[in-house]
Order: sequence, then structure tokens, then C-alpha cells
Amino acid sequence: MMARAASRIREHHARLSQLDSVAGDGDHGSAMLRTMDRLEKAFANESPADLSLSFAEAGWSVMDADGGASTSLIGAFFLGVGEGTAAGTSSWNCLEMAAALQAGLKAIQAQTQARPGDKTMMDALAPAVEALVSVALFG
Repeated sequence: MMARAASRIREHHARLSQLDSVAGDGDHGSAMLRTMDRLEKAFANESPADLSLSFAEAGWSVMDADGGASTSLIGAFFLGVGEGTAAGTSSWNCLEMAAALQAGLKAIQAQTQARPGDKTMMDALAPAVEALVSVALFG
């Protein structure tokens, strides 16, 4: 999953920077490239023995990337996913994954006042997590 996400970011990083230049400093694409490099390294092992530890390590690694607010929020998300996963867990069922992603979303919400509708990553992340939770709970 991380490798596919990294591939898509690499493919579209110039567009991300172009979009960011409209209202920002135009560095979002390059920040996302650094973020994805760190996530790929953190998840290089195809079958992590402990998802909680893997996500925590990924979160700290992303936070160390120089990428402004987005890297700290993405790092917080991965730390939250790690905290929302029981220690020693090597795989998730759908309910466990939904709970872990909910914990990640809550970790970001503790770091920012941004909510869906504010034209931030929350516009995509919150509905995605809510959809997964809905499917996990109600099929």
C-alpha cells in the first residue's frame, strides 16, 4: 500500500507543488516526496512483525522530514495509527484497521483546528476514515 502511494506521489509531485503555489509556497510536492521516501523505508519489510511499532517508527521518521506543517500532521497520523493498534499485532482485520485509522485521525485533530470544509487534508482524510469505519461496522 505504501509503495503504491509513493508511486502515485512521485508521478504527481509536480502537480502538487503547482497547486500549492496558488495559495502557498509551492513546496508541497517536494515535501510529499521526502515523506514518501521515509514511509517506504519504514515499511520496507513486507510483513512487519508489529504494526504498532512499525507505524510509530514511520510517524517519527516522517516528523523528522523537513516539509512544514504537512509532515508533522502526517507524522502525527502515523503515530496515532500506531497507538490505535495493539502491540504485537502483525495484521489487521477490517474493524482493527478502521479503529487504527480512527486513532490516526484523532491524533491529527489534536494537532490542528482544521476540519472538513477548510480546504485542507482533512477534506479527504476524515471522510475516507469515516467510510472505512462505516464499511467495517455495517458491511
